Amino acid sequence: MTEFEMLIQQTGWSVPEAAKVLDYSEGHIYRWKRGEEVPRDGVIKFLRMHIEARKGVQSAGDFTFIDLFAGIGGLRKAMANAGGRCVFTSEWDTFAQKTYHANFPDNRPIAGDIREVDAADIPEHDVLVAGFPCQPFSIAGVSKKNALGRLHGFQDETQGTLFFDVLRILMHHRPAAFLLENVKNLKSHDKGRTFDVIRRKLTEELGYTLHTRIIDAANFVPQHRERIVMVGFRENTGFSFDDLVLPGRAGRGMRDVLHPEDGSEVPESHFTIGRDARVSDKYTLSDKLWQYLQGYAEKHKAAGNGFGFGLVDGDSISRTLSARYYKDGSEILVSRGAGNNPRRLTPRECARLMGYDDSFRIPVSDTQAYKQFGNSVAVPVFAEVARLMRPHILALTEGPGLRKVG
Repeated sequence: MTEFEMLIQQTGWSVPEAAKVLDYSEGHIYRWKRGEEVPRDGVIKFLRMHIEARKGVQSAGDFTFIDLFAGIGGLRKAMANAGGRCVFTSEWDTFAQKTYHANFPDNRPIAGDIREVDAADIPEHDVLVAGFPCQPFSIAGVSKKNALGRLHGFQDETQGTLFFDVLRILMHHRPAAFLLENVKNLKSHDKGRTFDVIRRKLTEELGYTLHTRIIDAANFVPQHRERIVMVGFRENTGFSFDDLVLPGRAGRGMRDVLHPEDGSEVPESHFTIGRDARVSDKYTLSDKLWQYLQGYAEKHKAAGNGFGFGLVDGDSISRTLSARYYKDGSEILVSRGAGNNPRRLTPRECARLMGYDDSFRIPVSDTQAYKQFGNSVAVPVFAEVARLMRPHILALTEGPGLRKVG
């Protein structure tokens, strides 16, 4: 990646936007991004100044954290809201990196595949944050592995999984705390054995206290989205999920995220158009797709299955937004009244459904945006968890000699 491309990512500008602001042709912008030509020093200087102006004066933060499997930065937003400062980011997907750069202009590169990063090259930090993917763990007896001369203990049941990388970084740096997130079914996967491995590694082998809670995002946003939250501390600080504040579902509905289409919003990109900022017709389902989804739902209903589309209106709490939403949008379709085909959510509505405010930049295609928001966390959920963690983090990090325990 050229320096120019990295800086453009951090601005969040599209190629046409960059061409307009910099007063060069789009052809120039593309050639600079590809490294075929080198922009003038003044262009690079202007971009750096613009990014610094966006950043403002960055606070030292009350504590530091690293953002692993970062996606588009949902957990980072939550931790920053609690006074944390991010000192390292890892995310392998280049499209997610583009969105992350556009919203968090750090002037430092995002590390790619965490498996290729030496733990010693990661900065010291107070909190490790990770929404790690869950791959099946191979659980075999230690005696069998001893007989085969294979590793056991710490590496035995996690080698080859991405959770192993969380463990090796925790073991090397011994941060004061961690915040991990995963799907609800992690706890029941393989009849509970997978989660038992995770629990044992974190507590018995690494010595952290572990607190878990399954939280439905519907307490914060109009979407059912149950996720397991794992919080750990290097020492017992008295942390308890019983102190979590859940606003509840009363009064929530999709009207909180849907475009009003009455002119009270400014039209945005290709999502909304015209003086009324109405949703573009491109999001309305075609007759063919709508007929297919209705037929599919009827077929499964007749077979006694619950598969089918999810139709919502302003009063609804939606199903879980998934990374496959870009395919047909079937899990969350917005009703447009009798006789009209429903429509998909726009990427901006997806952002709102996940708790991102309207200042959050969406510099990628609709397909990539749907994948990114479907893979993200519901930000308000984890902002509340981070708020709850904050005093316990500070209890372990404030004062001389307390930031790192070997």
